Amino acid sequence: MIDATALRSLVAVERLGSVGAAATALDYTPSAVSQQIKRLEAATGVQLLERQGRGVLLTEAGRTLTESARDLLAQMERIESRLHGVSGERVGTVRLATFATAYRGLVVAALARLGREAPAVVLRPDEIDPWDAVDAVATGTHDVALVHNWEPLPLAIPDHLEVRDLGRDVADLLVHCDHPLAGRRTVGARDVVDEAWVSVAPGSICHQWLQKMFFDIGRAPRLAHVSQEFATHIALVAAGEAVALVPRLGRGPLPETVVAVPMVDPVAERSVTLVWRRTMTDRPALVAVVDSIADEASRSLSPPRR
Repeated sequence: MIDATALRSLVAVERLGSVGAAATALDYTPSAVSQQIKRLEAATGVQLLERQGRGVLLTEAGRTLTESARDLLAQMERIESRLHGVSGERVGTVRLATFATAYRGLVVAALARLGREAPAVVLRPDEIDPWDAVDAVATGTHDVALVHNWEPLPLAIPDHLEVRDLGRDVADLLVHCDHPLAGRRTVGARDVVDEAWVSVAPGSICHQWLQKMFFDIGRAPRLAHVSQEFATHIALVAAGEAVALVPRLGRGPLPETVVAVPMVDPVAERSVTLVWRRTMTDRPALVAVVDSIADEASRSLSPPRR
């Protein structure tokens, strides 16, 4: 008998490239994943993994099995969701991939709401970059993702995922209170071409949007600092070391020495969405999570564009 849990482990190893990474994504130990795959090999009578250096590769038989396993696991998930939907029970664990400011600005409050309204639903958030979060949901290591995208930069969503647009998160230019732009009602990209910036790391969605903002006027931002944490960006602005573009979601109160000036030309805003596998749409626990996050988003975000 082929075990569905073991199939999920094999599919995760194929996607992530190692037993350790698959174990982390599935919340197992590496030993447990190895044992599950050994049981699969015993059940099928074929070798599914082979060592290569310090890592592993799927054999031809392993790749063949994972191709069929994806369809089988999706069908099983669809059946389980429908059964939960018939019972109406909001119970079970939902794995959420989320970006940092949404974790702070939406998910924390959604956890409290779930505790009151659906206490049998366990929400397990992981902080994951939007591109990787979409992939995690698409391949099954997470159930739902809370992602953002700076328009008009594309964020590809596979066809088998459902999407719910939650709203728009606006970002402001943050400057020191003594900065010449601190008294302005609005600023544009051309007003800040010569400023020293703090940005998140290259390759992230937020960094790409900052680069595009300047590319459209034929310049490049002068990066003085790079930090993944917006709290560090705010601290650098407060010290007069840089200017920053920081979203409002999860930002919290600013220090007295920091002034937020709205950006125009272009307007700095990102769309915030939830994505989940269509096979899970009927699962009451997932619906409870989606509704809780969406309700918090309606309080914190600007309405979606129609």
